[in-house]
Amino acid sequence: MLEIQGLCAAYGEAQVLDQVSMRVGEGEIVALLGRNGMGKTSLVRSIMGLGSPRVTAGRVRMGGAELVGLRPNQIAARRIGYVPQGRRLFASLTVREHLNMLDTGRGGAWTVRRVFDAFPRLEERKNHRGNQLSGGERQMLAIGRALMTGPRVMLMDEPTEGLAPVMVENVEGILRTLRQEGIGVLLVEQNLYSALAVADRVCLFETGRVVWEGTPAELNAQQDTLERYLGIH
Repeated sequence: MLEIQGLCAAYGEAQVLDQVSMRVGEGEIVALLGRNGMGKTSLVRSIMGLGSPRVTAGRVRMGGAELVGLRPNQIAARRIGYVPQGRRLFASLTVREHLNMLDTGRGGAWTVRRVFDAFPRLEERKNHRGNQLSGGERQMLAIGRALMTGPRVMLMDEPTEGLAPVMVENVEGILRTLRQEGIGVLLVEQNLYSALAVADRVCLFETGRVVWEGTPAELNAQQDTLERYLGIH
């Protein structure tokens, strides 16, 4: 579904993505792992056409249709859901308002009711505004908001950041549900063990490039690779 070929991007003159090629298939969870500052968030932002960094070469296709050059709203309309790092919520809108504004009424798989069932804490806080939520609650809402768009592919940048262990397990369960429903996921995650628990494939990122690709089992069997690229001893 989502195919990236030879993607390059830069902040000004500083190149941050260098010939990145990877794909996310239907119902496949691909974990993108690497140390901080290696370009993982820059890749997700480039896919979404956010303008910073600036894509300088390469292609991003969704179902064969080119995305490079489209505006972010046009890319989202291709049914690509986005959970940004830092949540990016509206401070003045309530939880329910965040979700209702994405409720098309067309009976999509993810409704406000289903989001509340997945994250009961959000229903408890449904009348609280974005600036009244805890970090973990904001993260739940960011995930729920993205699900309300009816995505075929989800880009998730640090979705378990700030969540208690029980909520991390909840997010892992949702990821498995998305897989069962045929939704592809590109998962940027610092929680190595959570990522490996749900991923079908893993791509390791260093200085804006994919330097290793394989299954979680293959990565776990390569201690030298874990140490070199993730600092895991």
